[in-house]
Amino acid sequence: MLDDLETRDPERRAADLAAILPEQIARAKAMPGYGQALAEIDPARIVGVKDLATLPVFRKSDLAELQAANAPFGGLSDHISNFSHVFQSPGPVYEPGQIEGDWWRMGRFLRAVGIGRGDILQNCFSYHMTPAGQMVEAAARAVGATVFPAGTGQTELQVQAAHHLGVTAYVGTPDYLKTLLDAAEAAGLRLRITKAAVSGGALFPSLRAGYEAAGIACLQAYATADLGNVAYETVPDQGLIVDEGIVVEVVRPGTGDPVPVGEVGEVVVTTLTPEYPLIRFATGDLSAVLPGVSTCGRTNMRLKGWMGRADQTTKVRGMFVRPEQVAALVARFDGLVRARVVVSRKDEKDEMLVEAEAAGIAASAIESVLPDVLKVRGKVSVVDPGTLPNDGRVIVDERSYD
Repeated sequence: MLDDLETRDPERRAADLAAILPEQIARAKAMPGYGQALAEIDPARIVGVKDLATLPVFRKSDLAELQAANAPFGGLSDHISNFSHVFQSPGPVYEPGQIEGDWWRMGRFLRAVGIGRGDILQNCFSYHMTPAGQMVEAAARAVGATVFPAGTGQTELQVQAAHHLGVTAYVGTPDYLKTLLDAAEAAGLRLRITKAAVSGGALFPSLRAGYEAAGIACLQAYATADLGNVAYETVPDQGLIVDEGIVVEVVRPGTGDPVPVGEVGEVVVTTLTPEYPLIRFATGDLSAVLPGVSTCGRTNMRLKGWMGRADQTTKVRGMFVRPEQVAALVARFDGLVRARVVVSRKDEKDEMLVEAEAAGIAASAIESVLPDVLKVRGKVSVVDPGTLPNDGRVIVDERSYD
């Protein structure tokens, strides 16, 4: 463990959050970028996860608009001179950063992998524009590891350096480690890597199994440039444990409404970092909360892992259909539990079918409001509650674009 926060009793964690969260909401409310969004909110009343559900969801598109009007941070933080770094992600969107103090909170992940003093860590994340490389730098300082700042590309030189330096730990994308191992084998060079901390892509079971066969323990983390570490593995196939410096909700796509444990929804994060408060920041990623706690002894909430993207906006007959419209359709009827829009193509024309989990509601009744709510006419199929797949998808486009 990196610290005692990871093993807190859930009641202690809730009590600590109740003390910290109102202060963070007050900081955000004082920032001009939040404007009217938090103007009527009493921070003293936001003391837990359930209270956060009363606040609006803040999206990356909102952040980009704010930054365009008020560079570089959109009025959501103090002056740029208060940070050691500023980064740019596609959009463009700018993120602040601090190299000191494990500001992105990735140290817990490295420690879970077993990386620490005595390890030579080959950092294969980019050091340019985006913060991934610096995120690992700060984490390595937190756990006492020595860093070889390899960055991306130049595979032959990377393999030579890993061999000559006796690198013991790899940090980078899941796929690139295999590229290094294959290049080392082709060059006849022995690598001593036994630990791998990966992120930025899917760690497929076959890939992990290959690393295990090579004597490399590999774990993955879910992190973003805006939020830092969101969740991290400690034991393979037991989900990702939510970091202690944030609050995570899983909500129904297109809404801010939390879903039950186990149901797939969009990951929404509130940071507890004083310098840059992001409140109910929607990641656009789908996941689900796993019940219970990890066998490793850490007690925080677990996420199932990355399960796709929540932004499922689709154009039907020239009109956009969005997840929030599907949510509005569900809210229109008592007894309508869930709905899923399926778009297909027949006779060179778009067709739209709404699959509705409902009891005691006629398909014709739902069909009659589709032009008003979804702005497109379509057919409705009423199915029994619990029938639709639990994958977080509320709009499915089955059209072929080949």
